[in-house]
Amino acid sequence: MARLADYFVVVGYDLDKRGGSEGQGHILQRFPEKDWEDNPFPQGIELFCQPNGWQLVPERERPSFFVSVLTDINSERHYCACFTFWEGLDNPQLQKAEASEVDEDEVPGLVQPAQVFAPKSLVLVSRLDHTEVFRNCLGLIYTVHVDSLSVPLETVIGNLLTCVIPVAGGSQRTITLGAGDRQVIQTPINDSLPVSGSSVAHLFRQLGIVNVLYLFCAALTEHKILFLSSSYQRLTDACRALLAIMFPLKYSFTYVPILPGKLLEVLSTPTPFIIGVNSFFRSETQELLDVIIADLDGGTVTIPECVHISLLPDPLLQQTQTALSMVLDPELEIADHAFPPSSTQPSTLKIQDKEIRAVFLWLFGQLFHGYRWCLHIIRIHPEPVIRFHKAAFLGQRALTEDDFLMKVLDGMAFAGFISERGPPYRPTDLFDDLIANQVERIRQEECSPHKVMNHIKELAEQLFKNENPYPVVAMHKVQRPAESPGHNDPKNLAIFPPLDDVTVQLFIDHAAAKLKTAPPMVKAELNGMVPSGPPLGDIVDRHGHVLANSARRLEVVRNCITYIFDNKMLEAKKLMPAVLRALKGRAARVCLTQELNQHVLQNRAVLDDQQFDYIVRMMNCTLQDCSHMDEHGIAAILLPLVTAFCRKLGAGITQFAYSCVQEHMVWTNMQFWEAMFYSDVQNHIRALYLEADGGEQSIASGPAAGGQELLGALELASEQSRLWPTLSKEQQSERVQKEESTVFSQAIHYANRMSYLLLPLDTSKNRLLNRSGIGDVESVSNSYVTNSIAGSMAESYDTESGFEDAESSDVANSVVRFINRFVDKVCNESGVTNEHLKALHTMIPDIVQMHIETLDAVHRESKRLPPIQKPKLLRPILLAGEELVMDGMRVHLISDGREEATGALGGPALLPAEGAIFLTTYRLIFKGTPNDPLVGEQVVTRSFPIASLTKEKRISVSLSMDQFIQEGLQLRSCTFQLLKIAFDEEVASDLAEVFRKHMHKLRYPQHVQGTFAFTVGQSGKTLVEHKTKDKNQSIKTLSKNLVKSAKRTIGRQYVTRKKYSPPTWENRSSLQSELDEDEISVSEELDQGSLTLSSTIRSSDRQTMSNVVERACCRDYQRLGLGTLSNSLTRSKNEPFRISTVNRMYTVCRSYPGLLIVPQSIPDSTIQRISRCYRQNRFPVVCWRNSRTKAVLLRSAGLHAKGVVGFFKSPNAPSAGPSQADSTSLEQEKYMQAIISSMPSYCEPSGRNTLGGFTSTHMSTSDSSDKLRQPKIGALMKQVMGGKEDVPGTFSRGGKWGSIRGSGRLSAYNPEVGNRLSSKESPQPNGGPSEALFLRQQRAYLYIIGDKTQLKGGKQDSFQQWEVVPIEVCDVRQVKNSFKKLIKACVPSSATSEPSMTFHRCLEESEWMCLLHRVLQVSVLVVELLDTGSSVMVSLEDGWDVTTQVVSLVQLLSDPYYRTFDGFRLLVEKEWLSFGHRFSHRGAQTLASQSSGFTPVFLQFLDCVHQIHLQFPMEFEFSQYYLKFLAYHYVSNRFRTFLLDSDYERIELGVLYEEKGERKNPQVCKSVWDYIDRLNKKTPIFFNYMFSPEDEEVLRPYSFISNLKVWDFYTEETLSEGPSYDWELVQRGRQERLAEEVPDKPDTTTPKSQRHIVWPCYDSRSRVVPDAITKLLQDLQSLEAELGLPPEKWKDTWDKIKANQRAEAKLENRPSFNSSLLMSSNLSHQRRSQGVYLPESGVGSSINLAMDRETSTTSTPVAGRPSTSTLYSQFQSTESENRSFEGILFKKGALLKPWKPRWFVLDKTKHQLRYYETRQDKECKGVIELAEVESVIPGTPTMGAPKNIEEKAFFDLKTTKRVYNFCAQDSPNAQLWMDSIQSCLSDA
Repeated sequence: MARLADYFVVVGYDLDKRGGSEGQGHILQRFPEKDWEDNPFPQGIELFCQPNGWQLVPERERPSFFVSVLTDINSERHYCACFTFWEGLDNPQLQKAEASEVDEDEVPGLVQPAQVFAPKSLVLVSRLDHTEVFRNCLGLIYTVHVDSLSVPLETVIGNLLTCVIPVAGGSQRTITLGAGDRQVIQTPINDSLPVSGSSVAHLFRQLGIVNVLYLFCAALTEHKILFLSSSYQRLTDACRALLAIMFPLKYSFTYVPILPGKLLEVLSTPTPFIIGVNSFFRSETQELLDVIIADLDGGTVTIPECVHISLLPDPLLQQTQTALSMVLDPELEIADHAFPPSSTQPSTLKIQDKEIRAVFLWLFGQLFHGYRWCLHIIRIHPEPVIRFHKAAFLGQRALTEDDFLMKVLDGMAFAGFISERGPPYRPTDLFDDLIANQVERIRQEECSPHKVMNHIKELAEQLFKNENPYPVVAMHKVQRPAESPGHNDPKNLAIFPPLDDVTVQLFIDHAAAKLKTAPPMVKAELNGMVPSGPPLGDIVDRHGHVLANSARRLEVVRNCITYIFDNKMLEAKKLMPAVLRALKGRAARVCLTQELNQHVLQNRAVLDDQQFDYIVRMMNCTLQDCSHMDEHGIAAILLPLVTAFCRKLGAGITQFAYSCVQEHMVWTNMQFWEAMFYSDVQNHIRALYLEADGGEQSIASGPAAGGQELLGALELASEQSRLWPTLSKEQQSERVQKEESTVFSQAIHYANRMSYLLLPLDTSKNRLLNRSGIGDVESVSNSYVTNSIAGSMAESYDTESGFEDAESSDVANSVVRFINRFVDKVCNESGVTNEHLKALHTMIPDIVQMHIETLDAVHRESKRLPPIQKPKLLRPILLAGEELVMDGMRVHLISDGREEATGALGGPALLPAEGAIFLTTYRLIFKGTPNDPLVGEQVVTRSFPIASLTKEKRISVSLSMDQFIQEGLQLRSCTFQLLKIAFDEEVASDLAEVFRKHMHKLRYPQHVQGTFAFTVGQSGKTLVEHKTKDKNQSIKTLSKNLVKSAKRTIGRQYVTRKKYSPPTWENRSSLQSELDEDEISVSEELDQGSLTLSSTIRSSDRQTMSNVVERACCRDYQRLGLGTLSNSLTRSKNEPFRISTVNRMYTVCRSYPGLLIVPQSIPDSTIQRISRCYRQNRFPVVCWRNSRTKAVLLRSAGLHAKGVVGFFKSPNAPSAGPSQADSTSLEQEKYMQAIISSMPSYCEPSGRNTLGGFTSTHMSTSDSSDKLRQPKIGALMKQVMGGKEDVPGTFSRGGKWGSIRGSGRLSAYNPEVGNRLSSKESPQPNGGPSEALFLRQQRAYLYIIGDKTQLKGGKQDSFQQWEVVPIEVCDVRQVKNSFKKLIKACVPSSATSEPSMTFHRCLEESEWMCLLHRVLQVSVLVVELLDTGSSVMVSLEDGWDVTTQVVSLVQLLSDPYYRTFDGFRLLVEKEWLSFGHRFSHRGAQTLASQSSGFTPVFLQFLDCVHQIHLQFPMEFEFSQYYLKFLAYHYVSNRFRTFLLDSDYERIELGVLYEEKGERKNPQVCKSVWDYIDRLNKKTPIFFNYMFSPEDEEVLRPYSFISNLKVWDFYTEETLSEGPSYDWELVQRGRQERLAEEVPDKPDTTTPKSQRHIVWPCYDSRSRVVPDAITKLLQDLQSLEAELGLPPEKWKDTWDKIKANQRAEAKLENRPSFNSSLLMSSNLSHQRRSQGVYLPESGVGSSINLAMDRETSTTSTPVAGRPSTSTLYSQFQSTESENRSFEGILFKKGALLKPWKPRWFVLDKTKHQLRYYETRQDKECKGVIELAEVESVIPGTPTMGAPKNIEEKAFFDLKTTKRVYNFCAQDSPNAQLWMDSIQSCLSDA
């Protein structure tokens, strides 16, 4: 029973305390005067009566009523019902005015009313919330007063204060206050359920579903909520409604439904609250930043930006919203029905209110079901102490990630919920019933809204019953004030009288006495055991996600553990990766713990090292995937196991598993330890009360131990609580003490356990020191000690791992502190006595110290253990002269974005692999074995030259195997390789740092001489030293020396055939031409001995000069007939070009070669002046001449800005005087004119009027297919220039140059160029002279391909003979960026599934193909122009990047010679090396050029060649592999060929000419060409079998992007042997592999499979599956070896076959299709040339593979000769050697030397027998002069002679000096040789 009203108070306006504007209220009377003992009087009531402030009003207002809620210090709520009415009183302002006549405050003119009204409130304070009853009672009192009823007010108030009603139980109680009134008070059946009336329904009507849900979630997750309304009662109702829907949780923060204006500062409190404020104060609430404001009148909820409300987890939110809308708006569902039911009105408000609450009750049933299974009961007596295991609850609900639930479970409301509902023995209510019995139903129905609705209706019914158990009785009778007309008349109303407190007090005392005498009410005890409901286990995954084939995974885990304990380690090792993968799933982890449990006997399991290691690895993996909350209790189950598994380390020293699994977050998480502790305590307490029954004694470990036990604990507690009152005092205290000591003993046990897991094995490292918070994953150490924590390992808890080195005392201290905190917390909660607590505190440091001591011993011993066997580190094979800089560091090679090696495309994964990284002077090499045991035998190699490293960045890698984060490096190379490595834990981080430093040092040496090509074999050093003595190192002094020596040279006089005394250097320019003629003379035969040099070079320079002559360019100029270095007497004056030596000292242009081709008529002095107009002094020089049209190709840099305009001024512009600028531009013109006049077509008489308006003659061509195929030149030109009518995209995507139109100011260029050219059809390919004439009339003689940006403003003159083709070149920066993107596309660093990042998309974005297209396009245009007889000058940028690309491609396309080995080498040496492409600078080879970055201009050129090769596979002597080889080695720095930026720099370093003759160390090839030559003799790898050139074939490749292919050099890789471009390494690797395979099969009887699996990214396909010809050649070689025959060079064999084939074809007199097609069978889709056509006649099939054009003149066994040399017989070097007879003979060496096969040539003409090492050799090994031969006689075999050869094959050659012993292949061959030599001798 409880009092209906505790206090009755009358509060009035305080006239005395009136401050300025604000009035105050004060309590006029209160009853009872004395506070009740159980309920003190609440303070500050007067504030709450008038929340807006006490004010006087001019007009009377209607009485008002509302209920405020006050919360006292014990968080009890007091309901203050305020009934306020207004009483008239004389205006105090007027009275004051009368009192003091003059008052400053008085505002004149403001009329004050005579009477004002002051508020007065009647307040009831109660602990019960019966709003309507209070309204009626206070209304009655007011009515008695107003209507002056006969009842004294004292009686009414006395009755009110003494009225006692039951709190709950559902009874109806009728009360009367003695004024003829009667009321029925209805109590709820169960007071634990809130009473809401219809307030919830009102709240939803005011705010709507979504808004209320927001508020609901905000309240549960502890946000601040503020209600605004202009009605007080509505504020109270809204707050009450919000609390009602939160049931079963109770709101425990500030709750003020009506906040007085004076207390508004409460809103800035930091704690959560639910507060209501009158809208009057809205403006003051605006600046609150973190408060959610709900406006009840406007129906809005405003959530500030900074507030994030976690909403309900997903399916629940949806279901809740659906259910609510079905309650509130049932019509919504049928709104679209064609035949809606007649009536679907929502229920009445009162019912609707309950239905809404039922929805929320149902929601909580879903959220909290199974919570009782996660309760730990840790004390039963004297009071039950209960803890909730949050992690287990979340884990089993699979909601660990859910923000909302986490916050709710951490909140105060939930803590209250547990303490209220946790005890197992108490009364139950609707919610308990829901959780216990209806969870199953909720689960089954959750998907069907209608079933859910039925359930909700049932719940609503129960809720409604609870509030209204009986039908409503109309027994109310309450008087209301009569509505008299004079209601507002002030005269009528008397002031509310003061009451007689004595009378009222009498009533109260009387009632109190009565209560005392009444018998005590016995309340029926309703306690009972609370049912737990179904366990959580059954409802793990609400979405039903069962992990796929989990049964199979569990099987794997079980098998692996069985293997480990059966010591089948190999089997276990194979299963290990699968197990570690499986352990990602929860089921597998649980399975692991159960399996391990079975192997523990008497709390111990001693393992050997290998077993121990595997078990620890599995434990680590299991723990790694658990979060620090341990939501599945895995760590909890492992805890007893880590202290059980151990291994013996030595005498009496045991290492337990815990020392290896400490590195997990979970061990530093206090909540985990608490949950563990409580769970264990619960088990022990349970054991305490169970009968000592054998079976029940087993102690469960943790919540997951299963149904029966856990059920036991709560049931048992419930039973014990029931029995408690029946026990005697002694029994009670005994039980309390037993429980307390159980808890105490567990605390000691846990102090030990924690010290095990918190003290690291090496106690100098602290794990707790710098842990910033629990979830800070970064600070987890990078090293999990999975191996035997052996020597190498122990140090690697290094500085990286996130723990600073701390003294061991620090470790001890921090661990002690942690354990103390834990002990304090759990002991206080579980009521351990103070004495025990003190004892614990003294014990903990000793426990820790003791443990540290045992650990030290373990640590010491574990260091001695041999480390766990990791894969043996494989040594890489090194090149001769390559040295290791850093020996192998153990690393893991991680897979990158390329899928082939990861098994993504099928097959086992080759990566990740474990091995070592080696840093040598030349390369970076990874060698190791895959982690996947299925391919464990394979060796994985990845390497790249250190010089090709383009980017290095640090990464941190998580390895799936060992589950820890490691530091790693990602290294990118421009040979399209990527090494992603993670350092193994045994590699100290400082070592990794050293590795990086070394790598940088090697990548960017100070000087080129630091590169591998120079340091290799160290032979380079001596050279450098001797050079430094000779000349000064720095370039400046060198150039000075050059000039000085030149002066000296000229100043001296030499006497030669022509006497001549040259002038001094200064006046030399005038006499230049004379001098030129006598500069250098070279006789016709370019033989070393026959060089005659002119007088002007002194002897020290002679060597250099002869070398210059030997240089590539010079040989080529001779071949092209562009000028000879002959004596002045023999030089024909009418040759148009001459070789100028003006630059022989590199004074005119540093980056040009020493000898240049210039027009005959231009003197050297002019050249020096012209050169200044061009950038870098690179003036135009001739580099090639078309042998048919005699058009020349020139190259130069772009013009300097000032020269441009002058250059293009028309020559007849009047000039004021011969100013400097004019003269140079005139000389430039003269130069151009000289070039033009050199062309034979220009000299013809009709040629002069070139551009005079000729009509465009349309010429038909005989070849229709050509017309279709060949783009017209004009079209080409327009395409390149971007003519006006060019529609973008006409030619294909990228068919135009990017933004070729520039600014669109085409007027600046001559638009006619394109049109004039386009007016003519394509020329006839083999057109006669007549056409040439026509061409001449239409074309300019000279086209200058210039850079668009530079040529602005030059005007064209119609009488000039040259025209400018402005094009837009690609900037070097563009190439650089494009290349970066290309590498990323071809070798992505990580796999990505984004559609925007696919290979083709990235390739397109790199624009690499567009750049190739541009270069090819311009090149094809130039080829066209040259082929039609116009000369072309390419004059772009600085003349060393794009110019070089275009010029070399043009020559390659136009001249078949350059498509042979010799020719291509010559082309690269001439155009790229001699003409100064800046290889070192563009390749960023030294520290100085590091900043400029890597720009692969040469690679781009090679790619273009590759594209042409693809389109014309029969035109090239070399294969694609040759191009890849160059692409690789031009950046590798293995050879010196591609180092330095120009010939000048090479001479300066002395590397240019040493290649000849200096062969001190034959192992080290300094030139890439020599290396290729050597290799080419050994193997046909560089040779293209389809080579079958056509005479004078000009290639015109398609350049559209659709015709270009991605070069496989960018994408292929061979993991078995690394890049194949270092041939020796690959060969040696293969031999080693074969050698390893041989011993495996001692008995050949067992059949061995011949099958071999070829992996695309692992094996080298071309080697494993060679093409037919290579295969046949290999077979031949191996047969020769077996038969002991002298091996024949593959080239000879090939040439023989070709010769035979040709002979057969001749005999049959028809095209040799049959045999030749064999070799070109895969050509069907390729282009032979632009127009493939086969004439009907059977003569010249274009697919004929004939390589040589002439037949052999001799009838020797081997017909024909190396094809490359005969291809251009007209350009053959003039060394006339006649080979009368040739073949292989074995020759016995000099004394003690063995027999060797040599290639012998009998030369009748020179009367010599020469011998060469091989057939291809150009350099003769020795000569036997036939003049000295005395006789040729048959010989006898001597020691060491070749076996299997008949005696008669031997013969001897006797000369005057010695006897030569020879041996032929057989006797007839020997006879042939003897006869031939004899006939030579007799001829002589």
